[in-house]
Amino acid sequence: MPHWKNWEVRATEKLLLEAVMHVDETSLRVDKTNYWIHVHSAGGITLKKLHRKRGIKAMEENDIIPRYMGKLIHDCWASYFSYSNCGHGLCGSHLLRELTFVVETNRYRWARRMKRLLQATYKRVSDCEKKCLDDREYARLLKCYRKILELGTLEMPAIPDKPAGKRGRIAKSDAHNLLERLQKHEASVLLFARDPLVPFTNNRGERDLRMSKVKQKVSGCFRSEIYAHAYCRITSYLQTMAYKGVNPMIAIQMALAGELGGE
Repeated sequence: MPHWKNWEVRATEKLLLEAVMHVDETSLRVDKTNYWIHVHSAGGITLKKLHRKRGIKAMEENDIIPRYMGKLIHDCWASYFSYSNCGHGLCGSHLLRELTFVVETNRYRWARRMKRLLQATYKRVSDCEKKCLDDREYARLLKCYRKILELGTLEMPAIPDKPAGKRGRIAKSDAHNLLERLQKHEASVLLFARDPLVPFTNNRGERDLRMSKVKQKVSGCFRSEIYAHAYCRITSYLQTMAYKGVNPMIAIQMALAGELGGE
């Protein structure tokens, strides 16, 4: 087995043992075609996979999420919820940005109150020693959370019925979609307040993809799929070694000497 493949296998097995894993995806142009980089980050490991698809097909072929039994932190991309073998925590930063947009666009009181509730809960969890709420505190949080959503249902205009004979989905506003998501994924939104290992944001996954976005803006697309795959492997290794405190130049020298580490 090639050194890089052996490293990926060992890194994957380490990821599967982590209690919390961050996942995210970003597009990448390869020979004028849209591909996706899927990142899996936990502990001191970052592993990126390139795939033509973004959804379930890519996740199945990458074969990490289908085997993962811990808590998956993501931005509410529907494909992640297809997997019941793991828990789900939603990125609070994404939710706060969407709530801010709804407040600035529609001036809805429910969105302003929900934003304040999530921010106050995050501060409370961060400041307490055990990094989670006790049962009584969580019950109060849940009651307030649901009350705000009830206010939102009453405050926003009703969704119009689909005209007879028309096909397709009814167009909903961003505010309606966000309210429904907060109702449907209540437990995932508030998981950070129940589990001390679950962070409020998915910043780790986003940070591990950031340089991929910068690279594409600066250098453009890859000419060949093989080089795009190589880019994902090399940056996975270098980022993993960086989390271990190893200088990139030293990490490259180790790789060239066949001494891959960091997994």
